[in-house]
Amino acid sequence: MSITVESGLWTLDGLRSSVTFRHKTMWGLLTVRGRFASFAGQGERLADGTGRGTLTIDVASLDTKHPKRDEHLRSDDVFNADRYPVIIFTARRLTLQPNNKVRVDGYLTVRGESRPLSFTARARRTGQGGIILSAELSIDHADYGVTWNQMGMLRSPATLSLNLRFVHRPG
Repeated sequence: MSITVESGLWTLDGLRSSVTFRHKTMWGLLTVRGRFASFAGQGERLADGTGRGTLTIDVASLDTKHPKRDEHLRSDDVFNADRYPVIIFTARRLTLQPNNKVRVDGYLTVRGESRPLSFTARARRTGQGGIILSAELSIDHADYGVTWNQMGMLRSPATLSLNLRFVHRPG
Protein backbone atom coordinates (compact mmCIF):
# COMPACT_ATOMS: atom_id res chain seq x y z
CA MET A 1 0.00 0.00 0.00
CA SER A 2 1.44 3.35 -1.05
CA ILE A 3 1.57 6.32 1.23
CA THR A 4 -0.96 9.13 0.69
CA VAL A 5 -0.07 12.76 1.24
CA GLU A 6 -2.67 15.43 1.77
CA SER A 7 -2.47 18.62 -0.29
CA GLY A 8 -1.48 21.76 1.52
CA LEU A 9 1.25 22.96 3.83
CA TRP A 10 3.50 20.74 5.93
CA THR A 11 5.76 21.98 8.75
CA LEU A 12 8.99 20.33 9.89
CA ASP A 13 8.83 18.98 13.45
CA GLY A 14 12.35 19.86 14.60
CA LEU A 15 11.98 18.02 17.91
CA ARG A 16 11.34 14.70 16.16
CA SER A 17 13.73 15.18 13.24
CA SER A 18 17.47 14.90 12.79
CA VAL A 19 20.17 16.15 10.44
CA THR A 20 23.41 14.24 10.97
CA PHE A 21 26.63 13.72 9.04
CA ARG A 22 29.67 11.52 8.92
CA HIS A 23 32.94 12.06 7.17
CA LYS A 24 36.10 10.02 6.78
CA THR A 25 39.18 11.92 7.88
CA MET A 26 42.75 11.22 8.91
CA TRP A 27 43.43 9.57 5.55
CA GLY A 28 40.29 7.45 5.81
CA LEU A 29 41.20 5.97 9.21
CA LEU A 30 38.73 7.92 11.36
CA THR A 31 35.06 8.67 10.88
CA VAL A 32 33.90 11.96 12.34
CA ARG A 33 30.20 11.98 13.20
CA GLY A 34 28.14 15.00 14.05
CA ARG A 35 24.77 16.65 13.94
CA PHE A 36 23.14 19.98 13.38
CA ALA A 37 20.98 20.82 16.40
CA SER A 38 19.07 23.71 14.84
CA PHE A 39 17.15 23.57 11.56
CA ALA A 40 13.74 24.45 10.20
CA GLY A 41 11.70 23.53 7.18
CA GLN A 42 8.40 23.42 5.44
CA GLY A 43 6.83 21.75 2.46
CA GLU A 44 3.79 21.94 0.28
CA ARG A 45 1.94 19.29 -1.66
CA LEU A 46 0.54 20.89 -4.76
CA ALA A 47 -2.73 20.12 -6.54
CA ASP A 48 -0.87 18.23 -9.32
CA GLY A 49 0.46 15.73 -6.74
CA THR A 50 4.04 17.02 -6.69
CA GLY A 51 5.58 18.95 -3.84
CA ARG A 52 8.18 21.55 -2.97
CA GLY A 53 9.86 22.72 0.20
CA THR A 54 12.87 24.10 2.02
CA LEU A 55 15.24 22.97 4.75
CA THR A 56 17.38 25.62 6.48
CA ILE A 57 20.24 24.44 8.72
CA ASP A 58 21.96 26.69 11.27
CA VAL A 59 25.70 26.15 10.72
CA ALA A 60 26.55 27.40 14.24
CA SER A 61 24.55 24.46 15.66
CA LEU A 62 27.09 21.94 14.30
CA ASP A 63 28.17 19.52 17.03
CA THR A 64 30.72 16.70 16.77
CA LYS A 65 31.24 16.46 20.57
CA HIS A 66 34.70 17.99 20.10
CA PRO A 67 34.57 21.79 20.70
CA LYS A 68 37.93 22.61 19.10
CA ARG A 69 37.04 20.65 15.95
CA ASP A 70 33.57 22.26 15.87
CA GLU A 71 35.17 25.70 16.05
CA HIS A 72 37.42 24.82 13.11
CA LEU A 73 34.50 23.43 11.07
CA ARG A 74 32.63 26.72 11.60
CA SER A 75 35.71 28.74 10.55
CA ASP A 76 36.51 30.11 7.10
CA ASP A 77 38.46 26.90 6.35
CA VAL A 78 35.25 24.89 6.13
CA PHE A 79 31.72 26.36 6.57
CA ASN A 80 32.60 30.03 7.24
CA ALA A 81 29.60 30.33 9.58
CA ASP A 82 30.18 34.05 10.23
CA ARG A 83 29.67 34.92 6.57
CA TYR A 84 27.33 32.04 5.63
CA PRO A 85 25.30 31.21 8.75
CA VAL A 86 22.89 28.78 7.06
CA ILE A 87 22.91 25.84 4.69
CA ILE A 88 19.78 25.80 2.56
CA PHE A 89 18.22 23.01 0.57
CA THR A 90 15.40 24.11 -1.73
CA ALA A 91 13.34 21.22 -3.06
CA ARG A 92 11.88 22.45 -6.31
CA ARG A 93 10.05 19.21 -7.03
CA LEU A 94 9.13 16.21 -4.91
CA THR A 95 7.46 13.32 -6.72
CA LEU A 96 5.90 10.27 -5.07
CA GLN A 97 7.11 7.01 -6.60
CA PRO A 98 6.16 3.37 -6.03
CA ASN A 99 7.13 1.65 -2.77
CA ASN A 100 6.88 4.84 -0.70
CA LYS A 101 9.86 6.48 -2.35
CA VAL A 102 10.05 10.19 -3.09
CA ARG A 103 12.18 11.65 -5.86
CA VAL A 104 13.61 14.97 -4.65
CA ASP A 105 15.09 17.49 -7.09
CA GLY A 106 16.43 20.79 -5.85
CA TYR A 107 19.39 22.97 -4.99
CA LEU A 108 21.80 22.82 -2.06
CA THR A 109 23.46 26.08 -1.02
CA VAL A 110 26.58 25.92 1.16
CA ARG A 111 28.96 28.87 1.64
CA GLY A 112 26.97 30.85 -0.94
CA GLU A 113 27.51 28.17 -3.62
CA SER A 114 24.33 26.60 -5.05
CA ARG A 115 24.44 23.30 -6.88
CA PRO A 116 21.67 21.02 -8.17
CA LEU A 117 21.06 18.03 -5.94
CA SER A 118 18.73 15.11 -6.58
CA PHE A 119 18.14 12.06 -4.44
CA THR A 120 15.55 9.49 -3.45
CA ALA A 121 13.99 9.59 0.02
CA ARG A 122 11.87 7.03 1.80
CA ALA A 123 8.50 8.14 3.15
CA ARG A 124 6.50 6.65 5.97
CA ARG A 125 3.50 7.68 8.02
CA THR A 126 3.73 8.39 11.73
CA GLY A 127 1.04 8.91 14.29
CA GLN A 128 -0.83 12.18 14.61
CA GLY A 129 -0.79 12.98 10.90
CA GLY A 130 2.96 13.05 10.40
CA ILE A 131 5.15 11.86 7.56
CA ILE A 132 8.84 11.07 7.90
CA LEU A 133 11.17 11.53 4.94
CA SER A 134 14.50 9.72 5.34
CA ALA A 135 17.47 9.98 3.03
CA GLU A 136 21.20 9.53 2.99
CA LEU A 137 23.17 11.53 0.48
CA SER A 138 26.77 12.04 -0.49
CA ILE A 139 28.09 15.61 -0.63
CA ASP A 140 31.42 16.62 -2.18
CA HIS A 141 32.61 19.58 -0.12
CA ALA A 142 34.79 20.88 -2.96
CA ASP A 143 31.62 21.60 -4.98
CA TYR A 144 30.78 24.24 -2.37
CA GLY A 145 34.11 25.99 -2.11
CA VAL A 146 35.51 23.98 0.80
CA THR A 147 39.06 23.41 -0.33
CA TRP A 148 40.89 23.20 3.00
CA ASN A 149 42.62 19.83 3.17
CA GLN A 150 45.69 20.00 5.36
CA MET A 151 47.92 17.00 4.59
CA GLY A 152 45.04 15.21 2.84
CA MET A 153 43.02 14.89 6.06
CA LEU A 154 39.68 16.11 4.69
CA ARG A 155 38.53 13.67 2.06
CA SER A 156 35.34 13.80 0.09
CA PRO A 157 32.57 12.95 0.19
CA ALA A 158 30.66 13.58 3.40
CA THR A 159 27.47 11.64 4.05
CA LEU A 160 24.45 13.64 5.15
CA SER A 161 21.60 11.72 6.81
CA LEU A 162 18.16 13.28 6.99
CA ASN A 163 15.31 12.00 9.11
CA LEU A 164 12.67 14.70 8.76
CA ARG A 165 9.20 14.53 10.30
CA PHE A 166 6.59 16.81 8.75
CA VAL A 167 3.16 17.56 10.15
CA HIS A 168 0.22 18.63 7.99
CA ARG A 169 -1.19 22.07 8.64
CA PRO A 170 -4.82 22.04 7.56
CA GLY A 171 -5.58 25.02 5.36
